[in-house]
Amino acid sequence: MKKTLLSIATVVAVITSANAQDMLSKSKFFDNWQVGVKGGGFSWTTREAFIKNTRATFGAEIGKQISPAFRLGVEGMAYVRPVQFDDDPEFGNFVDMSNVSLVGTVNLSNLIAGYKGTPRFFEVEGFAGLGWAHIYPQGADNRKAPNVLNTMTAEFGSNLLFNLGQSKAWGIKISPALVYGVDGVENRAESVSSNELNLKNSWTQVTAGVVYRFKGSNGAHHFTTATQNPDNSAELGRLRDELNSKNKELSDCQRQVNKLQDDLEAARNKKPEVVEKVVTKNKKTLESVVTFRVAKSTIDASQLPNVERIASYLNKYSNAKVSIKGYASPEGNLEKNKQLATARAEAVKNLLVKRYKISADRIQAEGNGIGDMFSEPDWNRVSIANIVE
Repeated sequence: MKKTLLSIATVVAVITSANAQDMLSKSKFFDNWQVGVKGGGFSWTTREAFIKNTRATFGAEIGKQISPAFRLGVEGMAYVRPVQFDDDPEFGNFVDMSNVSLVGTVNLSNLIAGYKGTPRFFEVEGFAGLGWAHIYPQGADNRKAPNVLNTMTAEFGSNLLFNLGQSKAWGIKISPALVYGVDGVENRAESVSSNELNLKNSWTQVTAGVVYRFKGSNGAHHFTTATQNPDNSAELGRLRDELNSKNKELSDCQRQVNKLQDDLEAARNKKPEVVEKVVTKNKKTLESVVTFRVAKSTIDASQLPNVERIASYLNKYSNAKVSIKGYASPEGNLEKNKQLATARAEAVKNLLVKRYKISADRIQAEGNGIGDMFSEPDWNRVSIANIVE
């Protein structure tokens, strides 16, 4: 018996954990509670005919939906005395037995077919519970009271559930169940246990009831999924696009790093070459490269020494003139890149005029569109200054 109950608890825990992962909406402690009342009939499973000997039973329940597929609740049932004892003064109790149970319910429809963010009109549930039954003494002198007044119970059954209304706040269910009196063994010679599930010590009951689900912090009477919120969907899409963009940038940077590492390794392994250079007297040479960031025409502080090199040259040679040509890398729109190339050349010219007081008529600035001076496309985001012969 203990192994059976442990197995039931393990299955319930696994189902709860699995379904909790599927929920996207946040749930607070006071969300997803429900109450209900029900009534029906019952009779002993093997001792009497169900229809002929049916007695009335009624009760109430309260439960919390832990996930769309699992609910945990408490149920209380009262069982009416046999009709044949109505005129017997020693059987004066209207209710001769009660049973209070802790019940775990699995929504088989949501577990198998998945939860779409709102309850279906018709759903099938299975439930199991452990409880405590009390048999009330009958008669003033208790002469016909049973020997056992309390017993542990175990129940198993199903709910045929109909969810009503647009908000699905109300539900009607039909619930057949089998309830065992666990304490005691029918034949001691056949068992060493102190309890068992035996049909001879069980009763069958069928009830119909109504439940009401309270509204939660999400504004609904049931679980909602995060994908039902348009704002959340838009934000999720934006974050996904941003992540994809960052991944692409990271991949591009990694390729550049790998290329630079290969170039560095090749330079280290290259044998030194001796180059003879003949310098003609009074031959003035200048080539200064200013690099720019992606889609930018502003000059970074790290590039100021390259601009200052041009200014120093022009100050040293008062008759010299320079030509500044701007370039862009091939990525992006061609027309915008042409405008960007011109803006980069103008940026160097403006800095020479404003900061270093170089006469504007000594500086020629023009954009040359897409550059192909360097093998790495990103390195062509530059302006290059040369002497005008």
